[in-house]
Amino acid sequence: MAKVGIVMGSDSDMPVMSKAADMLEKFGIDYEMTIISAHREPDIFFEYAKTAEERGLKVIIAGAGMAAHLPGMCAAIFPMPVIGIPMHTTSLGGRDSLYSIVQMPSGIPVATVAINGGANAAILAAKILATSDAELLEKLKAYSEEMKEQVVAKDKKLQEVGYKNYSK
Repeated sequence: MAKVGIVMGSDSDMPVMSKAADMLEKFGIDYEMTIISAHREPDIFFEYAKTAEERGLKVIIAGAGMAAHLPGMCAAIFPMPVIGIPMHTTSLGGRDSLYSIVQMPSGIPVATVAINGGANAAILAAKILATSDAELLEKLKAYSEEMKEQVVAKDKKLQEVGYKNYSK
């Protein structure tokens, strides 16, 4: 059963949202992914959000551009965490999306990641789920160690080509 819902308003969001899906797969987290427009098909959207809990979702990752109502509306209906991903837009570079998602009214919070931050949204969802899943927590710790090792390897390459570095 899916634990995370990934929802977006348009297939143009897919390059960013697929990064969230890839990261959830890396951690072995089941998810469902769908395209729903809160503005163009409100009845379908409301049904999605109202039934998310009974479908087993624990977190929703919602990506949206421009007016960016999808994450906030999910948070207004779904009783568990919603993570918003503001999409880069051509007119305002995603700032419009960011402001729309982050400026929610009191009582309707949406955790918000960076513009086009699909991978970080999935990592945040994994961290939320890991509060009650020891196996997932170990996977997150291993991922952090993997990132550290990548930095160490890159620094080593830098030194091998003759650059002096900070003495650790």
